[in-house]
Amino acid sequence: MRVGGFGGVCGLQAYLRDNGITHVVDATHPFASQMSHNATAACRKLGIPHIGLVRPAWAPEPGDRWQTVRDIAEAVAALDRPASRVLLAVGRMHLLAFAPNPQHHYLLRLVDPPKDALPFPKAQVLVDRGPFRVDSDLALMRDHGIDLVVSKNSGGSGAKAKIIAARQLGLPVIMIERPPMPEREEASSVEAVLSWLAGHGADLGV
Repeated sequence: MRVGGFGGVCGLQAYLRDNGITHVVDATHPFASQMSHNATAACRKLGIPHIGLVRPAWAPEPGDRWQTVRDIAEAVAALDRPASRVLLAVGRMHLLAFAPNPQHHYLLRLVDPPKDALPFPKAQVLVDRGPFRVDSDLALMRDHGIDLVVSKNSGGSGAKAKIIAARQLGLPVIMIERPPMPEREEASSVEAVLSWLAGHGADLGV
């Protein structure tokens, strides 16, 4: 199985052509917009039918205290405030962007350990992989005295526990909106994708 490393639109186009790919389902992370743009461009150039499998975004519910921001830069600007204890759940690749706000104490929940030195002096790293439970995230936030949560609007159920926990604790959440995606056909469930594939002449096997 190949994961990533296609080398942009041209590399992906060559891979699809050389391997005789007839249909593409883009099931990448909602924030992996560059890959989705590359996939759409490559498929259009080759005339390959493609569809995005997109899990629905989270929406605020009663009791939520969201500050919605457009991107990482606006999230950084929103943290220009007095020192707090922040659960920063944005992924390893964005940590450096938050260096302008070293006053906070950050709890970083990451899938993989950081490769480089952390860009702020007060931080603790928790390496863990979801799905997470509400009771464990409640305990995590209480144990670390979290005042504020910063999260991408990834949608789905695997990472939603922290949002529910923040709601139950009355904590504010800085919610980062998803980046723009290319114009394409989309579905929100595997069943819908299978139906799309069947309707576009894909051989689904036995």
